[in-house]
Amino acid sequence: MHAQLNAVVDAFPYLLFGAVNTALIVLAAMGIGLVIGVVVAIGLVYGPGWLKLLLSAYLWFFRGVPILALLFLFYFGLFSYLNIQINALAAVALVLGCTTGAYQANIFRGAIMSLPRGQFRAASALGMSDVAAIRSIILPQALRISIPAWSNEYSIILKDSALAFVIGAPEIMARAQFVASRTYQHLPLYLAAGLLYFLLTWAGISALRKLEHKVRIPGYSGEEQT
Repeated sequence: MHAQLNAVVDAFPYLLFGAVNTALIVLAAMGIGLVIGVVVAIGLVYGPGWLKLLLSAYLWFFRGVPILALLFLFYFGLFSYLNIQINALAAVALVLGCTTGAYQANIFRGAIMSLPRGQFRAASALGMSDVAAIRSIILPQALRISIPAWSNEYSIILKDSALAFVIGAPEIMARAQFVASRTYQHLPLYLAAGLLYFLLTWAGISALRKLEHKVRIPGYSGEEQT
């Protein structure tokens, strides 16, 4: 027991730096996914038929291919083929961002379609362009409605980020495995890694819940449509 505790204590600063890298990966991925998700959702709801077809293909690809396969496909395949110099952390953030963007697009599309249809028609009647109506009326409401599902996506991407160790990204799992392979204290080190993932999940979900309560629309359920 003493040796196991010493192994965790000695490795904790090293694992903590891995937790920082994991947090950076997740934040970057969620940011990329947010931009992609909003753009794709708008295209799926308001775009022409050919655009909806292309965007649907994007959704099917990134929702249908496992994260592990995507990491190898992009990092060892596409990036090498195109001679793109990118470090492992950035590659993981990009792949996870494109993946969560596909899921976030469906979240935002559902939120947009839950809004009363009369709002868009009323904005057009007042002389607003479609872009202005989407930017100023539709999106602010849709983003607020999407926060609960978006926070769930955060926890999913955080757990998926553990796969980053397969391409050498120095995140929590990679560092825990590195120390465990040298100290042979696998159980306590993986427990410590699991605790760090739990704390990151708890911190992120708590922050998003506070954001949800802060920006919620009082009395609006999103169920009534006109």
